[in-house]
Amino acid sequence: MDALTARAHVFQPWATQEKEDPVPVIDRGEGCYFWDTEGRRYLDLLAQIFNVNLGYGNRRVIEAIQRQAGRLSALNPTLTSEPRIRLGELLSEVTPGDLGKAFLTNSGSEANEIAFQMARMVTGRQKILARYRSYHGTTIGTFSVGGDPRRLRSEPGVPGTVRFFDPYCYRCDYGLTFPACDLHCMRKVEQIVQFEGPESVAAIVVEPVTGANGCIVPPDGYLRGLREICDRYGILLIADEVIDGFGRTGRWFAVDHWGVVPDILVVAKGITSGYVPLGAAIVRPHIADYFERRYLPLGCTYTGHPLACAAAVAAISEYRDRDLPARAAQMGGYLMAGLRTLQEGHPLVGDVRGLGLLACLELVKDRATREPLVPWNSSDPLPSRIKRRFLERGLFAYVRWNMIFLSPPLIISEAEIDEGLAILDEVLGEVEAGKV
Repeated sequence: MDALTARAHVFQPWATQEKEDPVPVIDRGEGCYFWDTEGRRYLDLLAQIFNVNLGYGNRRVIEAIQRQAGRLSALNPTLTSEPRIRLGELLSEVTPGDLGKAFLTNSGSEANEIAFQMARMVTGRQKILARYRSYHGTTIGTFSVGGDPRRLRSEPGVPGTVRFFDPYCYRCDYGLTFPACDLHCMRKVEQIVQFEGPESVAAIVVEPVTGANGCIVPPDGYLRGLREICDRYGILLIADEVIDGFGRTGRWFAVDHWGVVPDILVVAKGITSGYVPLGAAIVRPHIADYFERRYLPLGCTYTGHPLACAAAVAAISEYRDRDLPARAAQMGGYLMAGLRTLQEGHPLVGDVRGLGLLACLELVKDRATREPLVPWNSSDPLPSRIKRRFLERGLFAYVRWNMIFLSPPLIISEAEIDEGLAILDEVLGEVEAGKV
């Protein structure tokens, strides 16, 4: 079995099929590494797609799935099971504030879809405010809300989205500098709410730390400001922590860094460490109470699937018992220090940013002008060539436009980080020399 055979019968996601280079056929994984069918080893500095937080081969999760498969492998969503009940309890324990009731889904896209529908039902309003540099899923509903340019081929989508600029301090859309800006980007959101009519806005949705659109960490006061705007106008705040959640940023959830409790917290990816697909929209009591008295017209065949719930119970128990959010903070500091050292030696690196074990290098042609190495939403082949060079060196990372994203398993060691940094150093040098 080879990659060309696989491509003949299965679509490659996020790709122009005939232009996509054949990818290695992956055979197995252990710890922070995976191997292809030809025996080549790759250091996974992306946790596949920001989700394999516990690394590969975690016995606790594997055995929980095996036990559950042998006991009860499927369940009608209108029934319940011990894993589903226990997962609900665990989520209420680890999430911030009074978030306490979860709607279980199969993915982050579905969980965001549920969050948007709930927001519209509960408030009786239709508009959702979202940022331009955001990604909330691949359904027509979530595509319509997110600002990621992948939405463009699906437009026109579901109406009702109003977008606003991000707290992107490295490239401020207003030409200002923090903190002298007095959080101008956040204050513009309130102006947009007023222009749109507060009585029409159901929710504001943000990734607390932006994921695949730039790893943008908001300045202090930004999320609290959004929370205050929402409270002032009766708008729901939705925190999309599909990437950020379960220790990725050095806290259980990214909102914990700023002490903000959203009305709906959306999670997926790390909830099972990628071992089984699962997502959830977790809500506060005022939203849960609404559906105590009204019909909830939402659900799907695999809502609360017992294997997924068993995997999530095991994964969350691992995060808690091993204090992995704290470890992510510690190792994230080590990673960021290494990336800043790389920045000093490579003029190509314009900015280094991140939080915990979620980091990004932004590449530029000129540090003074900050001209991107590759423009936003460009079809330039250079990012694909850089990714290919990483694979040739035994490193798996995400390269998109002029950004390199790093999101390793939370169990990564200093030695493994050093190994990855050495490969990054080598490849960045080759890009600067025009050899990629």
